[in-house]
Amino acid sequence: MTDHYYTSEPASEHHEQSIKTMLRGMEMSFTTDAGVFSRDYIDFGTRLLIETMEFPPGAKILDVGCGYGPIGIAAAKLDPNHRVTMIDVNQRAVELAERNALMNDVRNVRVLISDLYEAVEERDYDAVLTNPPIRAGKQTVHAIFNGAREYLKEGGSLWVVIQKKQGAPSAFKKLQELYEVVEEITKDKGYRIFRATKKASP
Repeated sequence: MTDHYYTSEPASEHHEQSIKTMLRGMEMSFTTDAGVFSRDYIDFGTRLLIETMEFPPGAKILDVGCGYGPIGIAAAKLDPNHRVTMIDVNQRAVELAERNALMNDVRNVRVLISDLYEAVEERDYDAVLTNPPIRAGKQTVHAIFNGAREYLKEGGSLWVVIQKKQGAPSAFKKLQELYEVVEEITKDKGYRIFRATKKASP
């Protein structure tokens, strides 16, 4: 049976390889391996989220399901004053993300093994970023949406990338149930970027 990338401890034999790419005008390199999401290239959804995401200066950012790290590392590299936490249930992915942060000379990150948000203690993030693990099922995806609200500060936003054919319309409706403001920021090649903002209580 083939490992899913959301497996805690992938059993696949290691097959490391290197990716060099441009993200937000920055030349970046990543080591990937078997048993992690999109090991052969930066997938289009991840790339679209990286090119679209926006933060206030010195933002506190949480990357949920970070994989080998492109989203969180790019967010950290955009501003050395950003403070980025990256989490994933996949131990192999977490180890790669730590290595990739160092390889890209990024020091303003920390990477944690975490099943959903269990390892996250702070609840004052400016932004939560996710390319959610669709194959893990709708229950897991909705748990990411719902949980993000608990870890965002008032005025903070959840950024989501999701394909239309993989449930973008239902994801948008779910976000509208949970957040005061939900916007489609951009769309390209069937992918949607949603920003759901937690507004301050009256």
